[in-house]
Amino acid sequence: MLRVGLFIGVLGLVGTLISGLAAMRVYDQESMLDRSALTREIDIHANLVQERLSERELLARVAVGIFRPSTVASANALQPLRASIYAFKTDFVVASWIARVPPQEFGRLEAELKRAGFARPTIRSFDDSPIDLAAIHEPADVVMDVEPQNQQTLVFPGRILDDHPVVGPMLREAMEHGTPVSSDPIALFGDPRQLGVVLAAPVMKENSQSVVGFITISYRLAPLMLGNDEMSLFNVTLANPRPGGGELAVNGNGEVVTATAPPASGWVPFLRKVSFGGRDWTLKYYAKPNSTSRAGDLGLIVLAIGLGLTAALCGLFGYVAYNNVRLSREIQARIGFERRLTTVIDELNHRVKNILAVIQSIVTRTLRHGADLDSARDLLIGRIHAMSNVVTLLSDSQWQGVKLRGLFEARSIPHADRIAIDGPDITVSARAAQSLSLLFFELASHSDEGLSLVGKHPHIVANWSVSGERPDTTFHFRWEEFNTSMATRRPDSEFGIALLERVAPEALGGTSKRYFTDVSYVYELTAPMVTVVDEHELNRTTKITRHG
Repeated sequence: MLRVGLFIGVLGLVGTLISGLAAMRVYDQESMLDRSALTREIDIHANLVQERLSERELLARVAVGIFRPSTVASANALQPLRASIYAFKTDFVVASWIARVPPQEFGRLEAELKRAGFARPTIRSFDDSPIDLAAIHEPADVVMDVEPQNQQTLVFPGRILDDHPVVGPMLREAMEHGTPVSSDPIALFGDPRQLGVVLAAPVMKENSQSVVGFITISYRLAPLMLGNDEMSLFNVTLANPRPGGGELAVNGNGEVVTATAPPASGWVPFLRKVSFGGRDWTLKYYAKPNSTSRAGDLGLIVLAIGLGLTAALCGLFGYVAYNNVRLSREIQARIGFERRLTTVIDELNHRVKNILAVIQSIVTRTLRHGADLDSARDLLIGRIHAMSNVVTLLSDSQWQGVKLRGLFEARSIPHADRIAIDGPDITVSARAAQSLSLLFFELASHSDEGLSLVGKHPHIVANWSVSGERPDTTFHFRWEEFNTSMATRRPDSEFGIALLERVAPEALGGTSKRYFTDVSYVYELTAPMVTVVDEHELNRTTKITRHG
C-alpha cells in the first residue's frame, strides 16, 4: 500500500507540475498580448489629447492674429472673434479680452464698461473687493469683454487680475515670452468641482513688441485631458503641477478630483507627456483590473483542466488500491474494537469493585453491633445516596472528574440551603470526589441536632482555596458551623470520626483537624493538589474514553 501511495503521489506531483507550467505559459503569452493592446490604446488616447490641445492653442493664435489693437479699451473687443471662436467647436467655457492699460486710462475704462451695460462698471480687484486706484502706478491687466455673456461671466469685466494667484503669474509669463501660456489647474467660476485650465495668448501692439492685452480661453480639464470611456482598458490621471502634487482624476460624476490612491492593477503606470500652453503635462495611465484578469483567468482554466486530468488518473489508481486493502482495514478495525472493548470492561470492573468496596465498608461500619437501628438506617441511606450522587456526576462527565461545587447540591447532602460555599471552581478526580462526597455528607448530617443556644439552626460556611506554586500547590478546605457548640451539635459517630480524621485525609494524602471555638464548630482539611486532581487518573480515563 505504501508503494502504491508513493506511486500515486509521484504521478500527482508530475501532473501538477506540468499543469502549472502550462498555465504559466498561457498566462505569459496572454499578458504580453494584453500589454501590447493596452500600450496601443494608451498611445491612441495620448495622441488624441495632444491633437485636442493643439487645436485649442491654434484657436488662441488665430484669435490673436485677427484681433485689432485699436480695440484695446473696448468693452466689445471680442465681437470680431466670436464667429471664429465658435467655428472651431472647441467646447470652451469662457473667452475674455484682458486689456493692459496704464492707470490714467482707468476712468475711460469705467466709462466704456458703463456704456456697454455691465452691472458693475468699476475697476476692482480680482475677488470683487474695492481697490485703491490711486495707489496703482504700473499698467494693470483689466478684464474688458467676455464670451459667452451670461449671469456667470458678466461679473468678470472690470476685474484687475495682476494679483490673482493663478492667472496673474500666467499673464506675466505670457507677456515675457510673447507666446500662449497655460495656467495651473484652476476652479472655474470659483467652483472646485469645475476644475479647468486657462490659456492666455498675448496681443502685441501693431508694428511693436509691446503687449497691449491678452485673449484668454478657459476649458474644463475633464474633457480636455482626462476624457475616457468605460470600455477602455485603462484609467487616466494627470500629474498635478500645483503645490502639493498628487494626481487629478475624473470621478463617477464627471468631476475632477484629487486621486486618493492609484487604481490597483499590478502594473506600473504608463507615462505620456503632452504639450499645451508652453509647458509639458504628464498623463498617467493605470491598467484596469479587468484588462489584466483575462490572462489570469485563462491560466486558471488551463491549470484546472490539467489538475482535473491528474486527479482523474490518480483517482483510478487509488480506487484499485482501495479495493485491495479495504478488507484488510475492516479486519484491523474489528480487532481494534475488540481491544478497546476489553479495556473498557476492565476499567468498568475496576470501578465497580472500588464502589462496592466503599459501600461494603459504609454498611459494615454503619450497622455495627450496638448501633441504634433507626439512626443507623437513616445514615446508611444518606451515605449510599451521597455515593450514588457522586457516581451520577462522574458518569455525566465520563469519569473526567467532578466540579467541587457540584458535591454541595441538595440532593447529595442534607441542609444544603444553610451552607454558604466559597472557593475556586476546580475539578476534582473521581477518587477524591468519592471521599469528599462522603466527608461533606458526614459533616452536614451532624449539624442539625435541634436548635442552638440562640434558638436558631446553625449557619454553615464551607470554603476552600489553593495556594503555592506548581507542582507543590496545596488544597485547603474549611467547614465552620456557627451558632453551635459541643452541647448543641450532634456527636459524630464512630464511622464519622474515622472518616473525618483518618479515611478522608489518608485518601487525599493530607491531614485534618476538628475543634470547637466559642461560637462555632470547625473542620479543616489540607491535602496536596496532585491527589485532589490526580492528573494520572484523568489521563488514563481520557485515553479510555477516546478509544471507546
